[in-house]
Amino acid sequence: MYIPAHFSETRPEELTRIIRENPLGILVTHGAPGLDANHLPFEFDAGAGEHGLLTAHVARANPLWQQCPTGTPVLVVFRAADGYVSPNWYPSKHKAHRQVPTWNYEVVHAHGVLTIRDDERFVRGMVGKLTRRHEAAEPQPWKMSDSAPDFIDSLLRNIVGIEIAVTSLVGKRKLSQNKEARDQAGAVQALRERGNGALAQVMGSAP
Repeated sequence: MYIPAHFSETRPEELTRIIRENPLGILVTHGAPGLDANHLPFEFDAGAGEHGLLTAHVARANPLWQQCPTGTPVLVVFRAADGYVSPNWYPSKHKAHRQVPTWNYEVVHAHGVLTIRDDERFVRGMVGKLTRRHEAAEPQPWKMSDSAPDFIDSLLRNIVGIEIAVTSLVGKRKLSQNKEARDQAGAVQALRERGNGALAQVMGSAP
């Protein structure tokens, strides 16, 4: 990923934030059939190992876990807020006419090494963590014990766990940091007016 210095994000807390707020990662692999990408919700333990540990699961019918055995190098892409930015939103454009369209975004690339975890205890624990996290905001959070044990057992047998020991986290926040303050403010206001409050918020707080 090409990263100009003014768009580079290296702060661990920001890299972790982007991953945890946008847990649906794109797992990119290169097995015998060639390149592949799977979209999976991940759990991230930032304190495990030097750069953290990602966990997820795939359907047993998904060939990924057989085509990419333990030890396979992989990449997971986590994309956060993004959106088109018009040059018309920059006040300086209307005087100098030296601005062009662009696209702003936040993204983290997690490089790591894959481990296949085809055991029921691991899968059950991982699914429990995912459920507790994503059900936490519900008035009555769903939990696995809400369903019949034999039903849950049958579903768990049909998935395979994966772990990714992260070897590096590469972050990019392209948020108009290379523009004048008035141009940054103009873009933030225009994004809010057009309903892209998520991108406007992160642009407004970018260093």
